[in-house]
Amino acid sequence: MSLKVKNISKSFGSQKALNNVSFEIKKGEIVGFLGPNGAGKSTMMKILTTYSKADKGQAFVNDFDVITQPKEVQKSIGYLPEHNPLYKDMYVKEYLAFNAAIYKISKKRISSVIEQTGLIPESHKKIGELSKGYQQRVGLASALLHDPEVLILDEPTTGLDPNQLIEIRKLIKQFSQKKTILLSTHIMKEVEAVCDRVLIINKGMLVADKKLADLREDNEQIIEVEFDFRVEEAFLKRLPKVINVVNTGGFIYEITFDTSQDMRSVVFDFAHDNQLKTLQLSRKNKNLEGLFTELTGN
Repeated sequence: MSLKVKNISKSFGSQKALNNVSFEIKKGEIVGFLGPNGAGKSTMMKILTTYSKADKGQAFVNDFDVITQPKEVQKSIGYLPEHNPLYKDMYVKEYLAFNAAIYKISKKRISSVIEQTGLIPESHKKIGELSKGYQQRVGLASALLHDPEVLILDEPTTGLDPNQLIEIRKLIKQFSQKKTILLSTHIMKEVEAVCDRVLIINKGMLVADKKLADLREDNEQIIEVEFDFRVEEAFLKRLPKVINVVNTGGFIYEITFDTSQDMRSVVFDFAHDNQLKTLQLSRKNKNLEGLFTELTGN
């Protein structure tokens, strides 16, 4: 088991940042770590990287205890924080050599990570001369220098243009072939594109732990329908297999069904039989964004 978190709690005064959080991540998984601002994501990452201590519970990285074996944990983790701490007046190779000396590893490793992260064309430049995308690559290269088994990436694609985003996404997928990755981000499409699984945290508590494949195959579906006048939600709940009905504004309704059967024709026939004129009718897949909104209320 690459990462194991067991009943972790952490408070700052009267504010409970983490409340009895537990999860496990296996080797080779890419797991998205989601939550609103202030949900506890950064606190958990600081605990896993030994920058902070939990009040209660245990956390292990490659079976090393984050409290009693911090050096071993640090050797096992490559960490890219949200605000990438780069010395922008240094050249790329100079900066990586500086970090290699801190890790006490051979400078031969520098050429390897430069190649891994696609930095060869820019490796002769000062970091401050690089685009945001290449600066992120430098941060990734630094995190990979000591060849860690676990990567913890905090908002690695923030501020990147679409092309840079695709490039960093490819790198993350490549790294997952040999490493375990915990990826914190606010971008739902990013998680759907690269992750195998998602953890959602809200108000310090873990509220979801789902495989993305299971989410895509979820039986629940949402039908959005617009009528020519207002209809009572209770009336629409007479439809078969209805879980919920919500008026989203005007004469538009979202009807959630517990079935994989396409219910659009059922809704249309129901409307016709009850003298309702249907102005629009569409099916909305239940995606990660929908789950996030449902669980966090944002």
